[in-house]
Amino acid sequence: MAFATINKAHLWYDIQGEGEPLLLHHGYTASRVNWAPVADILAEHYQVILMECRGTGESEHTQTGYTLHEYAADVLGLMDHLGIQTFTYAGHSMGGGIGFVLATEHSDRLRRLILMAPIPSDGTGPVDAARLAARVHARAAGDAEFFMAAYREGRQMPELDTDDWFIDRTRHLLALSEGHLVGGAETMSALRTQAKLGKVTVPTLMIAGSADGLLPYNIADYQRLPNADLCVISRAGHETAVHAPREVASAIHKFMRFGPAPKPNFP
Repeated sequence: MAFATINKAHLWYDIQGEGEPLLLHHGYTASRVNWAPVADILAEHYQVILMECRGTGESEHTQTGYTLHEYAADVLGLMDHLGIQTFTYAGHSMGGGIGFVLATEHSDRLRRLILMAPIPSDGTGPVDAARLAARVHARAAGDAEFFMAAYREGRQMPELDTDDWFIDRTRHLLALSEGHLVGGAETMSALRTQAKLGKVTVPTLMIAGSADGLLPYNIADYQRLPNADLCVISRAGHETAVHAPREVASAIHKFMRFGPAPKPNFP
């Protein structure tokens, strides 16, 4: 584990394994923990780089910088710091939104793109101001029960989404910076890359969970990408890498080795 000052932010990162570089980026209220089981498997084959974006985990809680474009700039800044020109980027949820930005504006830096349960390319809809205000207030008050109830209500895999998991996730969410909590929600809602996806030639893998509410949006975005493959994992929800780490790692490893399968051309 190490830290680097990137675009005036002190960011946490970690490197496991050796080989072709593969960066794994977490989602909006998540952290490196969500990718950890998959990273452990993939580190047998690749140089796996984990990072936590500004305002989350052990990275600095800066005053500004909470947009998808600035998060993407931090990704590129970290890779510059590590002396890596081109790499494979894998992003979960909000991290997938960062992937959309990288693919449409910085495709020369990407060897491949992996989108795991990404936010929709046309944004997540308007921000619910009242709900967001309640989250900010609850976070400031350290109201763990507020967040625990919200997460439990959305439980998708009861056999995997344990109380220990919710407690750890809630602890992390309560530690998020207000800038990330508010700015992250607003920038995801403002994402507008859908019209550009037809011109993305970077080899792309879309991973989705069969029990994730984002599944139809993920399939629609997959269909817009001309050089993409799709992997829908049975009995996996939005926390795809937590629900099915071996399946996710296997899909990524096959994609890294062989690229996208040809899309079917139905008459």
